[in-house]
Amino acid sequence: MSRAQRVVELLARGYPDARCELDFRTEWQLLVATVLSAQCTDARVNQVTPVLFDRWPGPAELAAAPAEEVEAVIRPLGMFRQKTSALKKAAQAIIDRHNGEVPAEIDALVALPGVGRKTAKVVLGEGLGIPAGVTVDTHVRRLARRLGLTDLEDPEKIAAELERLLPRDEWIRFSTRLILHGRRVCSARSPRCAECVLGGVCPKVGVKR
Repeated sequence: MSRAQRVVELLARGYPDARCELDFRTEWQLLVATVLSAQCTDARVNQVTPVLFDRWPGPAELAAAPAEEVEAVIRPLGMFRQKTSALKKAAQAIIDRHNGEVPAEIDALVALPGVGRKTAKVVLGEGLGIPAGVTVDTHVRRLARRLGLTDLEDPEKIAAELERLLPRDEWIRFSTRLILHGRRVCSARSPRCAECVLGGVCPKVGVKR
């Protein structure tokens, strides 16, 4: 069994009920929350989105909302002007191009303002159950290198390499589990190797011994 296969197996044992930690009820809400999570924690996003979604639950409402009012709600998350602009433009594009529905194709998603491939993969995977690829955030990038699954730096190249190593039906859960593992156990500076479910297969690349 390859190291990648063992990592998949051990992560599944360690995080059997892993799910995205952003709170959402619709694909639109997941898209919004994912955009808001840039340079911000999921926990902080979850503190803001109940008010945001209550006032502007869908693309039509957000597209019509005064920018300054949206900015006031999401200000605690940082980059609030850029995020407001991107979300309002994405909302309008969804109305104009997709009849108000979040598209279920990655090319259509990444064509929306403010939506990159990482966000598109999250929306398709976590929101619609479509394995469009491995989502590579800072945790996945760091842990994939630490686990010796890649020596690449670019997130899209790392994603492509992981997609070659992993079966397609594991792409969604692998990303979710590795993100949780990075947050809870395998931190950048002080990984808790003694309690790590991957201890038996991890070469600890870059970890000071």
